Amino acid sequence: MRALLGCIFLLALPALSADEPKAPPAQPPPPPQSPPAQPPPPAPADTMKSADRVEATPKGQLKNPYTDDDAAIVEAGHKLYMRYGCNGCHGGNGGGGICPPLINDAWVYGGDDDTLFRLVTLGSDVLQSKGYTRIAQESVIAPMPPMGLIVATDDELWRILAFIRSNFHGAPENKFGQRPEAMPANP
Repeated sequence: MRALLGCIFLLALPALSADEPKAPPAQPPPPPQSPPAQPPPPAPADTMKSADRVEATPKGQLKNPYTDDDAAIVEAGHKLYMRYGCNGCHGGNGGGGICPPLINDAWVYGGDDDTLFRLVTLGSDVLQSKGYTRIAQESVIAPMPPMGLIVATDDELWRILAFIRSNFHGAPENKFGQRPEAMPANP
């Protein structure tokens, strides 16, 4: 009999414990939240096609409104760089491919904002037809195509150029182009 009561007790034990409230299983603490990424500032009201901006602005007067130390602008520029396929010729971070790297001291036509904006907008063939000459040498398999009608606005192009500047790995004094006395003579 004692054995029978012991068996009944053991069989009833799970039923008794099932009625007891159970504590919820311990959950790990939530991961720390990083601050949300700040969206890039909106485009200025006076944005236009980059080709129109080139036509409307005298040579030497185009200046990037963005700096390469603004993380939101650089990230937006990187996304645009990838979206417009710049990486197909210049590599994912500008290290080069079938076209020159964008991260070293050799700015083929010059590294100032005005020249870079016009080069990307017009392409290298049209840039040369406007009197620009190669001032540095790089391994180039294809000319720079005109991207002025492909990149939606001048604002997007400025953001791409801010991303490119953020990846510059050359001598700091050459980040915006070599000084004229440091440039090799054209071959």
